Amino acid sequence: MSRKHQTLAIVAVAVGAVVLVAGAAAYDSSRNDLIADGVTVAGVNVGGLHAPAARERVRNRLLGRLERPVRVAVAGQRFKLTAARAHLVADVDGMVQEAVDRSRNAVLPVRLWRSVTSERVNADVEPQVTYSSEAVRSFVRHVRRTVDRPARDADVKFETAALPAVPSENGLKLRAAGLRRDINVALASLGSARRVRGVVVKTKPKVTTGKLAGKYPVVLTVDRGGFKLRYFKDLKLKKTYKIAVGQVGLDTPAGLYHVQNKAIDPAWHVPHSAWAGDLAGKVIPGGVPENPLKARWMGIFDGAGIHGTSDIGSLGSAASHGCIRMAVPDVEELYDKVPVQTPVFIQ
Repeated sequence: MSRKHQTLAIVAVAVGAVVLVAGAAAYDSSRNDLIADGVTVAGVNVGGLHAPAARERVRNRLLGRLERPVRVAVAGQRFKLTAARAHLVADVDGMVQEAVDRSRNAVLPVRLWRSVTSERVNADVEPQVTYSSEAVRSFVRHVRRTVDRPARDADVKFETAALPAVPSENGLKLRAAGLRRDINVALASLGSARRVRGVVVKTKPKVTTGKLAGKYPVVLTVDRGGFKLRYFKDLKLKKTYKIAVGQVGLDTPAGLYHVQNKAIDPAWHVPHSAWAGDLAGKVIPGGVPENPLKARWMGIFDGAGIHGTSDIGSLGSAASHGCIRMAVPDVEELYDKVPVQTPVFIQ
């Protein structure tokens, strides 16, 4: 072959190559938004679709699932974060564009080979959403305000003669940072991941029910209207006694007091009162018939106290001059159980 013919042949091959490459490039360009077989978006098959058709399919099959609320369960309560409250927007365009990018993530010859052989690209694009971080924080604050409670110390409410003791109770504290992180994950997830379980930790009270019982080993309460004295041991009712209280005008004082002193067969220091008559100001020895304070005395306030009486017919009525009367066997029994400084609540 002459040199001229060789040159023409080389030129022809070069031109053919250029034409072939140009044609391949043009063919590839015509498919620049075609998604390869095997590519899915959050499980939705978009293989073989051009971008517009893929966006339509993703909107129809995925958008509703991404916009479902995130449901939170914590400490026996239920909460719901809606897509509207989270300002959630599913980025359909972004997901489809990533599917296209995954399809074309190869050099031209490889893309052409895939086209000719229908080779699959096995790839799944994760859901892509945007939402308001502040809306999530606000939602978690709402959950925390609802769930959190401080630990409750045990306490005694000196409000009624029944002596209601308030038991201690553990507090609850939400692990807010962990819940916020889990909600962020759920907002970009599907299926069961949209259900989140919050975690709380227990906080302990400073005063437990057991410690409170140690603080109040013995308590007496007096129900003036019901003519009853109640004896509590370790905040538990052990016995109820029938009593007499002060008559009208000489009422037994209401309020919270303490046993100030105790005596066996106490002397009676007669008060300077009109009702005392000739005995006013005198001291009547214990154990004599003229002394109405029989057997035992537990002083509680300004001359008023708890004592035995021989006038058992007065029990169950307002008959005393301000003291609390008990049957002698009862006051003797109670006396040995009640130390000085025992609280006495009179209602």
